[in-house]
Amino acid sequence: MMLLTSCASTKIIDRPIVFNEEREQLTKEYLMERYGFENPAITIVPKMIVLHWTAIPTLEGSFDVFNDPTLPNWRTDVENASGLNVSSHFLVAQDGTIYRLMPETVMGRHVIGLNHCAIGIENVGGTEETPLTEAQLKANIWLVNYISEKYNIDYLIGHYEYPLFEGHELWLEKDDEYRTEKTDPGEEFMANVRKATTKFKFKSVPQ
Repeated sequence: MMLLTSCASTKIIDRPIVFNEEREQLTKEYLMERYGFENPAITIVPKMIVLHWTAIPTLEGSFDVFNDPTLPNWRTDVENASGLNVSSHFLVAQDGTIYRLMPETVMGRHVIGLNHCAIGIENVGGTEETPLTEAQLKANIWLVNYISEKYNIDYLIGHYEYPLFEGHELWLEKDDEYRTEKTDPGEEFMANVRKATTKFKFKSVPQ
């Protein structure tokens, strides 16, 4: 793993998930079948940051969920849409340590309808037993700053807000029946991150 020092007190640790030929092909198929792209590249132009929680109490358990190229058989909620495993660009441990799981400009599967333009940040925990921490909040604020200074980001959203983009110009999901109900990363967490990143003047979520 390679450390990238981004400021005096915060580091991004590169800990890549498996991204082999199989995962690349599944990503291309996802872009064709879900979004109607022809001969797609797997790269994205980031326009959005989506914050999540894993609902898994440990870092290793959370990492393992994303690592394999193919979707595990217990993910019955999304298996009919694609065999591509879920993934996210960043994973934030409960102590606030930031791990980069995949390149920021490669498509990850983490938000229905919007993967083609969204960078995902997953946070370990999110259950009643392992709520998100103050250290994670600070890390997410730092990450939003880091990403927004690199890319032309228009939207900062919580995973639970993704259905509000149906009908928006960024929305590309072709199947009207393919939806999941989400609550992550919580309204209070989102409000706190937004309050700390107002300088970027993100666009309002559609209502």
